[in-house]
Amino acid sequence: MKLKVILVIFCFVIAATVITSCQDEGQLTFKRYYSTGQSVYQNHCQNCHGAQGEGLGALIPPLTDSSYLKTNLHQLPCFIKNGVMGNIIVNGKPYSQAMPPAQLTSIEIAEVITFVGNSFGNKIGLVDADMISEDLGKCN
Repeated sequence: MKLKVILVIFCFVIAATVITSCQDEGQLTFKRYYSTGQSVYQNHCQNCHGAQGEGLGALIPPLTDSSYLKTNLHQLPCFIKNGVMGNIIVNGKPYSQAMPPAQLTSIEIAEVITFVGNSFGNKIGLVDADMISEDLGKCN
């Protein structure tokens, strides 16, 4: 009986090891960016944009299932790094509350965009640090 239990546990451990080792480098990178991005979001963004990315009424835009994220993907790093002043339209609604600049590194910006871009109904995939660095070089 004990041998059967040990054999079942051993098989389970082997199966779990095989499954996790089958992930490619891209999947692992995505998971690392996503999980770290969640922490960055909680520490720097959640206070205004909400725990579920719902925004704050007519003041702070939502990050939920927004085509705004997709269409402005290459400007998001500049918005995060430098803040946003003036009116923006998100999901057909105007928002004019200023967003302050965030003191984040390129990798942290990549991580938080990866998290937001794949949470709250969004699915944009991995946004890596190289893309962010390139986009930040184009900020006005």
